[in-house]
Amino acid sequence: MAKTPAELYRERTRRVEDAIQLKVPDRVPLVVSFGLFPAKYAGITCQDAYYDSEKWGAAVKKTLLDFKPDMYHGSAIVSGAVLGHLGCTQVKWPGDGVSPHHTHQFVEGEYMKADEYDAFFEDPSDWVVRTYMPRIYKNLGPLKSLPRLSSMVFGYGQAMQVGALAAPDVAGALDALVKAGLAARDWQAAHNSLHKEIIELGFPLVSGPSTNAPFDMVTDYLRGMRGTMLDMYRQPEKLIKACEMLLPLLIERGVSGARRSGNPRVFIPTHRGSDGFMSLKQFEIFYWPTFKKLMMAFIDEGLTPCPFLEGDWTQRLEILLELPKGKVLGHFDRTDMKRAKEVLVGHMCIRGNVPSSLLQTRSPQEVIDYCKQLIDVVGKGGGFIMAPGCVVDEAKPENIRAMIDFTKEYGVYH
Repeated sequence: MAKTPAELYRERTRRVEDAIQLKVPDRVPLVVSFGLFPAKYAGITCQDAYYDSEKWGAAVKKTLLDFKPDMYHGSAIVSGAVLGHLGCTQVKWPGDGVSPHHTHQFVEGEYMKADEYDAFFEDPSDWVVRTYMPRIYKNLGPLKSLPRLSSMVFGYGQAMQVGALAAPDVAGALDALVKAGLAARDWQAAHNSLHKEIIELGFPLVSGPSTNAPFDMVTDYLRGMRGTMLDMYRQPEKLIKACEMLLPLLIERGVSGARRSGNPRVFIPTHRGSDGFMSLKQFEIFYWPTFKKLMMAFIDEGLTPCPFLEGDWTQRLEILLELPKGKVLGHFDRTDMKRAKEVLVGHMCIRGNVPSSLLQTRSPQEVIDYCKQLIDVVGKGGGFIMAPGCVVDEAKPENIRAMIDFTKEYGVYH
């Protein structure tokens, strides 16, 4: 008798959780970061994924039912309508700056200037509303003309300050915010419904919430890579202070998201912590302290941090031993997986790292050969989840099929 979706959901969840807890599951679990692969596989455009929730939902469900991974790792898609209403300049997306057939592109920039740390520290909310938002959203530019936010809230005597909101250009910015808010509400409702349907089909979600490492928040969204690297030498104390200041907000984002979703696994992308971006000594000074505190806070809340250790973390493996055993799921991209197993065996579950380039350009047999090596070396004794190194937007369907079918057949623990 075929298993019900509810039975499959429990079986798949147990399989992944056993691996995270360093137990030996029935077979090697499979998780695929599909990205925008469902759009291409189902015959819709990437632009549809950003603008048409119904088409995107149908594409995701078709992909899951056809390939049957153990968990669904969704794509970081933001509503194109929301971005359009705001006039977002920090990203280009399908249909607005990028071809309808390709994924989004982040626009690197110095969105906080080198001399603005003190303003950010003194009144972060005011700085975000009157300086940062006008910089990254062209339709919110008039907000920079508002009086300081704190001057508008202390006592009824300051009530007349709200007159600034009636200026025609400010009113236009507020109207853009309302339109974006309505679009975001509809988009989120559609995606919540999709996630509910995915669960009802028998597929757990890898994570409900996501958050960021504090250093990445600074270098990605505030100072940019060049600015942050200069700060490491010119004003290191302020860079560290910014990371520490952002830490509670990022902890709260992950914890509250987990509580709302009921999913205990918190996804944490890491963009600038790998071997290629800074030395190990710099990593230990600027990146690791707040990143470790972030993950420990989640563990203390009974949650499972799921960091995506993007790039090559081979030089960082020993420092990961500072985290508790069986409490973290580390997704490795280009790290030496044999070395990762040697260092982290019996300590951390390892996820990864079939190269997306292999899945995109090579043959099914070459994919099978790579997966066999991973299972033989990294899968030994459990604590391993088969997965691509990163998202598989452009992968060949036959190669995804080869990875999944081979793992289910060969990756059985006896």
